[in-house]
Amino acid sequence: MIRVAAYCRVSTDKDDQANSFESQQKYFRECIDRNPDWELQDIYADEGLSGTSTKKRKRFNQMIAAARSEKIDLIITKEVSRFARNTVDTLEYTRELRKRGVGVLFLLDNINTMDTDGELRLTIMSSMAQDESRKTSERVKWGQTRRMEQGVVFGREPLGYDVKNGCMTVNPEGAAVVRYIFHKYLVERKGTPTIAKELCAEGILSSRGNLKWSSATVLKLLRNEKYCGDLIQKKTYTPDFLTHEKKYNKGQEELVILRDHHEAIIDRETWETVQRELNRRSHHNSATDNGHGNRYPLSGKMKCGNCGSSFLSRKKKTRSGKPKKIWRCGKATIEGKLRADAQGNPIGCDFGHQIREEVAMDILRRSIEAVQLDAEGVIANLTHIVETVLKDAQDDGSGQQRRLELDLEAERQKKQKTLEGFLNQSISKADYKFMNDRYDAAIAGLLQKLDAIEERRKLDTQATGARRDIKAAIRKIVTEKKSDNFCGQLLDRMTIYADGRVEVALKLLPSRWFFLLEGVWNFRTQMQEQQPSELPISVSSAFNSG
Repeated sequence: MIRVAAYCRVSTDKDDQANSFESQQKYFRECIDRNPDWELQDIYADEGLSGTSTKKRKRFNQMIAAARSEKIDLIITKEVSRFARNTVDTLEYTRELRKRGVGVLFLLDNINTMDTDGELRLTIMSSMAQDESRKTSERVKWGQTRRMEQGVVFGREPLGYDVKNGCMTVNPEGAAVVRYIFHKYLVERKGTPTIAKELCAEGILSSRGNLKWSSATVLKLLRNEKYCGDLIQKKTYTPDFLTHEKKYNKGQEELVILRDHHEAIIDRETWETVQRELNRRSHHNSATDNGHGNRYPLSGKMKCGNCGSSFLSRKKKTRSGKPKKIWRCGKATIEGKLRADAQGNPIGCDFGHQIREEVAMDILRRSIEAVQLDAEGVIANLTHIVETVLKDAQDDGSGQQRRLELDLEAERQKKQKTLEGFLNQSISKADYKFMNDRYDAAIAGLLQKLDAIEERRKLDTQATGARRDIKAAIRKIVTEKKSDNFCGQLLDRMTIYADGRVEVALKLLPSRWFFLLEGVWNFRTQMQEQQPSELPISVSSAFNSG
């Protein structure tokens, strides 16, 4: 007997009875019963999921796993578009199954992958299915954009508003929280980390119904134009209809901006004042600290030994009035001491200690000095890497340039045909505008790539004269006195424990080994303003984890 599995993607639409699980289950059972040599192994169905990717199709992946475990001899499905609309996925899976002796039979398309011409016919049909998905995606995006222009709201509900049938209405309870946050920032002059900590302490729920407030969450709320009545949509876009991966829209597509779209929670004057204050504070920090990378060589790398969260920096003053920077557990700083929230989930952290930045940097430097750094090995490795990159860059890109020029000409011809279609009234004005914008974007992208090839040629010319100085430049960087940034680049993580232990993990070239060292320091000594050089540190162990 041939063990047969059936696969289908079923509709979530109650009115779509033809594609319901019950109807398809009946269809496949009858199909298998008609063949005396077949027996049903299982019916695998994924509900309401796109066919352009198999990653999120749980039952599809279970079926493939069963085939790999030799539990299936044949897979049947209605048509190619039900199996997958991604040509690459379709061919990869059917080829793998064929090697394992498992065929795939597409009933309506009359294709059996075990036939000699099965793959050719499958390639044609799956390419057509993929192209149909592309057209569907473009139609959906075009329709969504038109609805956005008409004021229909897409996306998640922001705190303070309810969204129903594309319309926004004020939620009084949430709106009060929004006004409370704006008041704290503008009137009480509190920073976003402090506001987040106070919101957690007061048990105020976020838009997602939890107490996980963070500085970034508060900042995003303060920046949200919806609170003054405006609506900006298409802040993200989907560049690839196959992966459905969203990316931030940084000019790739035109934003849909509607002023005074809905009832405001914050009056426009107050909202604009907050934006100026946000910019002022941001500008003040960047101007005084000379960039994130320079001011925080330890940022994101210091971890709490209790909860594992990252440390946050704060500026304070010593008893003598001098400014100092200290680091504390981020969870303890924002959420306070360890406790249970309204839902019984643990929040906060009991790690109450802090460490001065100069102390942490001193521990890092001593840890680096404790490791015998093979300077010559690092120099040789980096020199080889740079020279390899420069060698690869010597390709003048003439072949790629020719391909891009051909693609550019093709896009221009498509644009011309679209114009002709509009002029002879075979294409509507709305469709013409949509397709014309699409071709303009493609042309702009190709022109940008051609400019990049020309720039690379210029860089290649400059790089040829610079090669002889590479090794000398790298030797100077590696052997010179270690700056905070240089040390920060070598640091993988620094874990601070409540008992005074510090674990320092370094990443060192060329072997890419991680060395774990323990630095011992004293909280009480630190609080007495003792100099970092006087603090004790010992290297206890080193191991290869690479």
